[in-house]
Amino acid sequence: MKLLLVEDEPKLASFIQKGFANEGYEIEVAYDGRVGQSLLRQSSYALVILDVNLPYLNGLELCRLSRQLHPTVPVLLLTALDSLDDKVLGFEAGADDYLVKPFEFKELLLRTRVLTRRATEASAVRRVLRMADLELNLESKVVTRSGQRIELTTKEYALLEYLLLNRGKVISRVDIAEKVWELNFDTNTNVIDVYVSYLRKKLDKGYPVKLIHTVVGMGYVMREG
Repeated sequence: MKLLLVEDEPKLASFIQKGFANEGYEIEVAYDGRVGQSLLRQSSYALVILDVNLPYLNGLELCRLSRQLHPTVPVLLLTALDSLDDKVLGFEAGADDYLVKPFEFKELLLRTRVLTRRATEASAVRRVLRMADLELNLESKVVTRSGQRIELTTKEYALLEYLLLNRGKVISRVDIAEKVWELNFDTNTNVIDVYVSYLRKKLDKGYPVKLIHTVVGMGYVMREG
């Protein structure tokens, strides 16, 4: 597991680096905001640890950048500033946690484990799209309903994934053509309606709760009931 630490105090940076190395973590260290910015643009990390007061770019600026580049990677701020207003600024910048100096390494390690575990669990959840008893696994490409596997063609799977990602929204035939088929919509073709019909037969037939619905004159929507 690789971490990024941006800390301009060499002794503290060395202390943290050695502590994580002893726990089996790989950690890259930057001593100013400019180098930290470069590393954020070059690599991805399991956790980003930022001092707030840094040369060139401060920790809040780097936190915002990390959120833009790696929105699912947790950010932990380190600072001697412990007022409520300072903490609010940190969380508003996108930080997940805030640790006030001085601190024991054990506390930093504990917070690191909590943040990375949450991120891993959230990532696992995002790999499976669910609606009612329907599940689509984005990694294995397996689709099930009520635990029963449903065999789909490549295009049927792509259509279902797009509908699930936009669950609750009415999706027009034009949008489906552009996003799933990557084609300009031809009003003379019924290929989209045909594939929606295929999906309905495989997903909804025999189940009391229907998931794919037609919105007349507008398109299709996935919702329960």
